[in-house]
Amino acid sequence: MGGNSVCLLIGIHSVASALSNMPGQVRVIRIAQESHNPRVRKLASLAGELGISVVMEPRALLERRSEGQRHQDIIAEFAAENLLTEKDLDRVLDSIDGPPLLLVLDGVQDPHNLGACIRTAEAAGVHAVILPRDRSAGLTPVVRRVASGAAEVLPILIVTNLAAILRRIKEKGVWLLGTSDQAKQSLYEVGMNGPMALVMGNEEKGMRRLTSELCDFLVQIPMHGSVSSLNISVATGVCLFEMIRQRGEE
Repeated sequence: MGGNSVCLLIGIHSVASALSNMPGQVRVIRIAQESHNPRVRKLASLAGELGISVVMEPRALLERRSEGQRHQDIIAEFAAENLLTEKDLDRVLDSIDGPPLLLVLDGVQDPHNLGACIRTAEAAGVHAVILPRDRSAGLTPVVRRVASGAAEVLPILIVTNLAAILRRIKEKGVWLLGTSDQAKQSLYEVGMNGPMALVMGNEEKGMRRLTSELCDFLVQIPMHGSVSSLNISVATGVCLFEMIRQRGEE
């Protein structure tokens, strides 16, 4: 599926995940000449066994390549075959065995939040994540590091017109469930065991008006303490795991 966008994976965990799960997409491993970290050396050895080019470079060069991100003396160039566009939507939905479970993130702009949402989505068994091309943090090295390997294995559609994609999803028989502090229904009062797409909005402003209007259901997460809302990645986790709990009761 999809294209062949080359991206950087930065740090031991990100590189290890790629070598373990998608070694064929790793183009080259670069490690710091000065490194004595046994984990880095072990990954370099594994890459060599897999036939992947390993390049030794001064640590200062890795600093420049990683643009100041904490690289732990190792980075990889990765051909991200899971990055898709709107033209891939029908193919993704048709390939799903059973009722689809999608995650739509309408304008999550903090890279740590976006990475955490993608990680949670993969852990919950989401079939694909949909992101708008604009008003989103994008799949930066920080996002990939926080996602802990999920951003390399989970199909991710980056789309130019989110509203049009949401309409196409609905035409395919997938219900759109949005979250809103103003919703009348609780998350736990709505049946969610069919084909569903969870729609989450911006950290501060929530969903855009048109996105909200396209949702079939709006729900709110009951709050019992003095804090009025949850972090977007936590709220995403709460909703997704309630969805899979209900699916397990079918």
